[in-house]
Amino acid sequence: MNTAVEETKKVNWTKLICLFVGMGLFALVFYSPMWPDAVDPMGKHFALSPQGKGAIALFLLAGTWWVFEVVPIGVTSLAIGVIQALFLIRPADKAFKDFMDPSVMFIFGSIVIGLVFTKTGLTKRLAYKMLAIVGERTSMIYLGCFMVIAFLTLIMAHTAVAATIYPLMIAIYSLYGEGNKPTKFGKGLFMGMAYVAGAGSIVTLLGAARGAVAIGFFKDIAGKEIGFFEFTYYLLPVGWLMVIALWVYFMIALKPEKKTIPGLKERAKTLYSELGGVTKNEWMAAGIVGAVIVALASFAILTAYIPDFKAPNKTAVMLISTILFFITGILDIDDLEDIPWNIILLFAGAMSIGFCLWETGAAEWMAINWLAIFKDSNWFVFVMGIAFFVMVMTNFIMNVAAIAISLPVALVIAPYLGVSGEVILFASLMTAGMPFLLLVGAAPNAIAYNSKQFTPGEFFMHGIPTSIILMAVVALAVYVIWPMMGMPILTK
Repeated sequence: MNTAVEETKKVNWTKLICLFVGMGLFALVFYSPMWPDAVDPMGKHFALSPQGKGAIALFLLAGTWWVFEVVPIGVTSLAIGVIQALFLIRPADKAFKDFMDPSVMFIFGSIVIGLVFTKTGLTKRLAYKMLAIVGERTSMIYLGCFMVIAFLTLIMAHTAVAATIYPLMIAIYSLYGEGNKPTKFGKGLFMGMAYVAGAGSIVTLLGAARGAVAIGFFKDIAGKEIGFFEFTYYLLPVGWLMVIALWVYFMIALKPEKKTIPGLKERAKTLYSELGGVTKNEWMAAGIVGAVIVALASFAILTAYIPDFKAPNKTAVMLISTILFFITGILDIDDLEDIPWNIILLFAGAMSIGFCLWETGAAEWMAINWLAIFKDSNWFVFVMGIAFFVMVMTNFIMNVAAIAISLPVALVIAPYLGVSGEVILFASLMTAGMPFLLLVGAAPNAIAYNSKQFTPGEFFMHGIPTSIILMAVVALAVYVIWPMMGMPILTK
């Protein structure tokens, strides 16, 4: 009993120190004298406004509080909106409007799908069927889960994949025999779910919105068109290489406590048979979700091939499923209490800080300062420097925004170093899709956190070596894989 009390006090002291560290970083930056202008390769000056400096200060505070979870992560998100309004970094109507951004509502709709899969029993049905196929070895369960996730991201958004697959992971973990207790297997299963969703999502234009945005920028700036299949041609090998690398990493760093789960295969078959026939609610839920997936995939393909096609907003399409779940009676008002609002608030705060850095010019100022360092460097160092910047920024702001602020600057510098625009585009897309450091970097990260198998600090600590692996794969792609595939790397 005394040991538990002492441990609680120790954790509280740690959180208290980190609380004040975050506040100290904010005060240090916010009240510091104005910082020098950023200067791009053309000699244009970009001044950092007081609001931009305030955005960077808030960026440091939020990052510290999120990593060390000094307060619930959703509360840190609320603080992001409050501080913007109190310190006049952005008006309150803008700071808090981002909390209901369409992207946040898309995540809400995705989480509701996961809730429906669990309530109807579809999750258990899929989990038992999958375990009967992959068998009893925990290494194969890891690999089987990761492969399913990666394949699904080829045809649907990684957020929707994570929300759909999450309850399946919960059902699989329940058969591990440790209840809800955190284990190495649980940490690897759920962190791996988030990381692999990111790795798989880079392969096609259907995996995330960032791809379409990036090739749009590339066409406007470089004057070259990147087609749907060319996009996949270059990213397919590196995306799947990352999936395998992540599986190997988790098998080493978070090797399951049990090599096998004896009797799991037969148990899964028995449990599946006990579920009986597919119920009406299961058919309805599967039909609604299937229709949404087909609609989203179809709109993405039509947008890629028909420039003038205006697709309906993906959030509106996603929320149709939520409305239908209630109309058909699959869900009722009590089910709203099961929504993990802490996760919704987490992503809402991430959107707010991302737009804050973007709208105040802080993100652009940071990008120009960083990339200017490499303007006289070796071409390889320059490309890796861009990839690294995008990787870091995508952990704090929307990956679309990370690309939007770095790609234009990088494409201006590239001709001076004789670097082709294609290698910059694809290297940036690789790292933009894999924010492994912070929960706020991508919705799958936040969804995985809901499992309570790991802390934000553990996620960050495993994110460091996996980010190093990512940079190593980017280097291999830039220096070996893409040149062998025919991608132009140098222009002179």
